[in-house]
Amino acid sequence: MRMLAQFFPEFSNMLDDMDKLYAEKKTIDEKTYQFICFALSIKARSKPCVLKHFKGALEAGATVKELSYILALTMREAAGADDCWTHDILGDWQEILRGEVDCDCPK
Repeated sequence: MRMLAQFFPEFSNMLDDMDKLYAEKKTIDEKTYQFICFALSIKARSKPCVLKHFKGALEAGATVKELSYILALTMREAAGADDCWTHDILGDWQEILRGEVDCDCPK
């Protein structure tokens, strides 16, 4: 974001405005909000956001046990989605072995 703040500050400012809007219009309790953000941060692999929302959830009354559940749930749902997606992509694996599938990959 630092590069964006330097070279496209209008965009960075709009993100800040969006954060303010979320805070003003929030229709869920803070703990639920932090749980959702924690899960999304895990999936996005954002270390600063994982730490921010882990701490935010604790401050909103969550327990480490609840956060462990959210972590496990996120990992399980991601694994299920990855499994389904990969099986859909590799559904024609026998055709791949026969060289009948073009991956459109640069060689």
